[in-house]
Formats: sequence, C-alpha cells, structure tokens
Amino acid sequence: MPPFTVVIPARMASSRLPGKPLADIAGLPMVVRVARQALLSQAERVLVATDHADVLAACAAHGVEALMTRSDHACGTDRLAEVAALLALADDAVLVNVQGDEPLIDPLLIDRLAGLLDGDAPMATLVHPLASREDMFNPNVVKAVLNQQGRALYFSRAPIPYARDAFAAAAGELPSGLPVFRHIGMYAYRVGFLKVYTALAPSPLEIYEALEQLRALWYGYAIAVAQVDTAPPAGVDTPEDLERVRRLLASSIK
Repeated sequence: MPPFTVVIPARMASSRLPGKPLADIAGLPMVVRVARQALLSQAERVLVATDHADVLAACAAHGVEALMTRSDHACGTDRLAEVAALLALADDAVLVNVQGDEPLIDPLLIDRLAGLLDGDAPMATLVHPLASREDMFNPNVVKAVLNQQGRALYFSRAPIPYARDAFAAAAGELPSGLPVFRHIGMYAYRVGFLKVYTALAPSPLEIYEALEQLRALWYGYAIAVAQVDTAPPAGVDTPEDLERVRRLLASSIK
C-alpha cells in the first residue's frame, strides 16, 4: 500500500442539517468522530478541510489537524485539490477523501481504497452489490457499472444495467446474476490528477446527473473500483440519520 493522507471535507452549509460537522455524537463533534475513525487506518496523516472557523476550533480542541479552505468550492474534489496545493504535495502523493458525515466509517475501507491506485488509474472508489429492487430504482442511490478489469464504465442515478425482460415482467426481485453495484462515495486520487481534474470544464453528464466522478470518465480517465461485500454504515444527511447514529454509539459505549 502506498503512503497516503486522508482529507475530510467539512462544510458548515447543509440545507437538511445545519451545522452538521459540529453535531454532537456521544460527546464529540461529528467531524472529530470521523477523524478518529480515519486515524485507525494506515494513513500517514489525517486532516479536516473546512470553510468555517468553528470547525477549525473544534478540531483544535480535540487534537485533530485541520486546514481552512475556501468557501466557494463546487465539490469535494476541488477542496482536496486546494489542500494538496496548500501542503505542496508531490504529484505522485495519494489523497483519500473521506466524507465528514461518516462517523461510523470502517478504517479497513479507507486502507482498501488507498491501495487501488496504479499507473493507469489516477482515481479510485468502492462499490458493493445492490440487492434491493427499491434501491435499484431510487435516484438517490448511485449505481455503478464496471468492466471486466474492475474499472468504472459509468455511474448513474438511473437503474443500470437495465434488465429489460426481467423488469418488463415486473418481478419483485432483481434477477439473479445482474451485475449491479451501489457506489460508495469515497475516493482516492493522485495529487497530479487533482490538478488536472480541477482545470477541466464540468461535463454535461456530471451536471445532469450531479455526480462529480463523471467528469473523469468524460475526459477519458480511468477510475479503479474495488468491490466490498456489504454496505458500510449509512452516513448522516438528516436529523433522523443523526439520531440513528447517536443511538448506535450510545449503545456501544454502554
């Protein structure tokens, strides 16, 4: 596994859960819990990239390294590129993007992701098998289609690959053997590619699907993908999610 740095983007602006990075979970701000999980990985360095002084202060209070970044980034990849520039990282350095709303993230997933990059794939991500017809047709569940070598062919909110005959029969289950995967929203990048990515114009696919990884595919860059057996614990997007995670951690602490 190459040496790598984990960067945790943490924006305060959230329409569904204002102040999300600082939401209290069993006595700690959520972003601090994410960082502590990441520190259990094999990362050489873990830091939070934020756009708000309160997040910076919370990290400092709990011994978590943090950097102040601009507030006008359109996506997390742009924020990582700024971090790479601020740290003057070499082009072959590896950064892993762990979302700031994943307080239950498995450190082994972070390690698995960091080990995926090779000379042909400057970007990597994870997927798991999708078994629910409801998830298949849910636009909030991002699907991934892979090639034989485990590289991404496409990501979409649409139900792909579409099992024409089976879906026409309106069966309640997904057909056996359908190679359908749910995308796990974690990425690893080489720093040199981050510089290239941020200089590229957004692609039409990226804009319409609202999926930033499609920019890389649009311009012909390979994305390495590893399959994991099960879905990681769900992140925190809503007040209901926050209460679920609070209950889980409270029960584990007891």
